[in-house]
Amino acid sequence: QLQLVESGGGLVQPGGSLRLSCVRSGVILDNYAIGWFRQAPGKEREGVSCISTSDGTTRYADSVKGRFAISRDNAKNTVYLQMDSLEFEDTAVYYCAAEPGVLTGCILWHDEYDYWGQGTQVTVSS
Repeated sequence: QLQLVESGGGLVQPGGSLRLSCVRSGVILDNYAIGWFRQAPGKEREGVSCISTSDGTTRYADSVKGRFAISRDNAKNTVYLQMDSLEFEDTAVYYCAAEPGVLTGCILWHDEYDYWGQGTQVTVSS
């Protein structure tokens, strides 16, 4: 059973930065699509960014392009989300999700992912 654990959330002022980590454990395969999603109170879960662990393809939501960067370290079974120039609207619980067996590319749609972490809170406040 694949398990995902997120870390790195916290409280930050507008314009600040955080780096989230998503570590995979349990049954580890070679190829995944890994996605970061977020959900703010009263809002639907939305895709933020995703990456293919195989070919490194990345995708970003328009709202975070130029501010967030996703990366992978396959040797550590870890995907990172570097978040810069944070805004009030970025406040949410951030979830890491994985879909095994994906050979190339990734999709920013939550129904595509079978495995989810417990989430980490990101709060942007002055």
